[in-house]
Amino acid sequence: MEKLTVQDFELIQVAQEAIKGKYDGIGFLHTVGAALRTKQGRIYRGINVYSIHGACAEQVALGAAMTNGEKDFECIVAVEGESGENILSPCGNCRQILSDYAPDCFVILKGKEGFFKVKAKDLLPYPYETNY
Repeated sequence: MEKLTVQDFELIQVAQEAIKGKYDGIGFLHTVGAALRTKQGRIYRGINVYSIHGACAEQVALGAAMTNGEKDFECIVAVEGESGENILSPCGNCRQILSDYAPDCFVILKGKEGFFKVKAKDLLPYPYETNY
């Protein structure tokens, strides 16, 4: 566990801005915003796209970054709520994807003691791996 930096709190604000104005608390089509910072300092945002096979906000942000040629990720955060007031821990699918594509990326979480961050690979101790 590591403490958050000023840049980490700024990343939370970017995720909050991603969901503001898009939050759909009735149909739950867009209820999560995410922000991903690369090691070069660029930030990519995403919101969830809900359907039977929808994409989580973290996946959308990661996909946007990778579409732009990024591959070195530093930190990611997901928020929920109309103003992004709640920090979310990644779901199981996002943990696997982060473990696959960004294992050393920090993930911002909120616990009883406040905010902290851990590496994505530490959120999923026994990831699915193939022997291809």
